[in-house]
Amino acid sequence: MTPADPPDATTARALFALDPSVSHLNHGSFGAVPRAVDQAAAAWRARAEANPNRFFRDEIGPALTASLALAADRLGGAPRDWAFVENATQGINAVIASLNLAPGDVVATSDQAYGAVVKCLGHHVARAGARLVVIPLPVPVPDAETVAGAWSAGLPDRLRLAVLDQITSQNATVLPLAPMIAAARAAGAAVLVDGAHGPGQVPTDVAAIGADWYVGNAHKWLFAARGTALLWAAPDRQAGLHPTAISHGLGQGFAAEFAWTGTRDFSAWAALDAALAVHDRLGGPALMTRNRAMAARAAALLTDAWGEIAAAGPAMSAAMATIRLPAALQGGPDIAEALRRRLSGTHRIEVPLWSDRGRLWLRISAQIYNTDEEYDALARAILAIASGGGFQ
Repeated sequence: MTPADPPDATTARALFALDPSVSHLNHGSFGAVPRAVDQAAAAWRARAEANPNRFFRDEIGPALTASLALAADRLGGAPRDWAFVENATQGINAVIASLNLAPGDVVATSDQAYGAVVKCLGHHVARAGARLVVIPLPVPVPDAETVAGAWSAGLPDRLRLAVLDQITSQNATVLPLAPMIAAARAAGAAVLVDGAHGPGQVPTDVAAIGADWYVGNAHKWLFAARGTALLWAAPDRQAGLHPTAISHGLGQGFAAEFAWTGTRDFSAWAALDAALAVHDRLGGPALMTRNRAMAARAAALLTDAWGEIAAAGPAMSAAMATIRLPAALQGGPDIAEALRRRLSGTHRIEVPLWSDRGRLWLRISAQIYNTDEEYDALARAILAIASGGGFQ
């Protein structure tokens, strides 16, 4: 399908089952499944139940092969170098578990890495007697050169693996991967890119990224049904890479091992074509441009309204932005959670919040169903809560 110009938000919202009384400003966390994609997945489930034996033995294999070919066409690389996983975290676990780390080996990531990924890395390095180094990156982000320089300066000796985000989850920063990957390679490391937020939010070509492994969610910005993520491995990195559940495909190669890890609901993966069709229908590249521009406008509105800062400027952001809340709203994780619930319950606004050194931060997403007016309402809601004494 040829990408079209994005429709207006009202027209687009009708394509989703979202509650119309809520401002859904958190597409980045869990995505939103279009009705057409949900229907396509349901059709695959019905097909499985009509004849389970035929479906699992004869039909789902070719269907998944076709889906992976579509993924490769959209994200680069060859179809044989892609595999489905349920989420980015699962794919990252598979890569780390397959490395055979040894005592003295070092794994590095940044302090912007997703919390579950840091726990995964810590678990595996501890079991191997290896060491995890977490390199701090500047916040707010001044520019790409400063970020790349901080990363390079923090790289340790005996580096075996570097794990980098394509777009950081908490601070919504598009990292300058090219110089960061080059620095890691110069230090002797292989590179794994966590693209949990990449596909569908920014143009992605795994060959151009230059990593050894890439894992990205399709159930966020590409509109796939939940549980749809993709793992890419360079051909020379596939030997020894196994799924987290070892099954009948062991010893038959990368594609065969990941294709079957046991009986599961394959409907989300088989319906990837429907998700890509919706992404194209909503604009494809034009949709990504539209969302990026909306997020930049929203970030400017919020920082101006609150007299605060964004974690990253427009040059290093895409369809998300993270903004610090007014000083009147301070506290730890309990306050952040109370404020999230207050926004959700009283103001009908969904956004993630967290605490960093006592200051509260909030992340917005911009998707086709959002409007500028929703961010204005968020700005006013935070000011109202702050002027009312917050949660002190």
